[in-house]
Amino acid sequence: MTSGMPAQEQDRQPGREAEMRPAPDYMPVYPGSGRLKGKIVVITGGDSGIGRAVSILFAREGAKLAIAYKDEDEDARETARLVEAEGGEALLMAGDVGKKAFCERFVAAAVERFGRLDILINNAAEQYVREDIADIPEEGMERVFRTNIFGYVFMVQAAIEHLRRGGRIINTSSIVAYRGQPQLLDYAMTKGAIVALTRSLSARLADKGILVNAVAPGPIWTPLIPASFPADKVAEFGTDTPLGRPGQPAEVAPAYLFLACEDSRFMTGQTIHVDGGDYPSS
Repeated sequence: MTSGMPAQEQDRQPGREAEMRPAPDYMPVYPGSGRLKGKIVVITGGDSGIGRAVSILFAREGAKLAIAYKDEDEDARETARLVEAEGGEALLMAGDVGKKAFCERFVAAAVERFGRLDILINNAAEQYVREDIADIPEEGMERVFRTNIFGYVFMVQAAIEHLRRGGRIINTSSIVAYRGQPQLLDYAMTKGAIVALTRSLSARLADKGILVNAVAPGPIWTPLIPASFPADKVAEFGTDTPLGRPGQPAEVAPAYLFLACEDSRFMTGQTIHVDGGDYPSS
């Protein structure tokens, strides 16, 4: 039995959660147990989708968060409200992670507000359907790379001097890094680059005691979906997984919590796949 979503689309990236029907499920399932008590987290793309679910879950576990987002003010304010409802604190900053100066300002503001930095989560992304490889615009491909991989590197560069032994860097890759996606060619390339970044950075920072891992979501119901695909494709989204449906942000967030807390202290350079059984077998 398969279960898709109502046909819908949005006309701008990276999409707005407030306009989605049904709304994504972002609330944690279990009570918090203090696994991130006192931790300071910076997250990009934290206003909606997976980023919102992670922010709420981390707040429930005791973290304080600095949340970067592009320009989705309504979504960001709602995420801050939800974080605060869990007893957390949220610093919001709008801007473009594809610009190094913004990443530097964002991290500096987080450290000024909270006094230090323990966990960096690179999560911001954008994607565009490309029907013909010959028609991919140079500036469009550069835009995707700037957000999806340059921004990750810029954030690492800005954060690394503040991370201490036991710190964490968690990157958001994707199943398309492993199986490809013919209509999301440049997006898939960036997600593959994130896997390489994770593996390389984990080796570079191992002697400093900073752990670097990634999460590779499969089809997850986030604003990026109606913002990227035509309505008929949105209606079919995720129905081809073995579980017959798309995943929800709340079903991905616990993977980030595992990588952020002490449970994963002997794990680095790895990627956790949360994809409804869609990971390729070869």
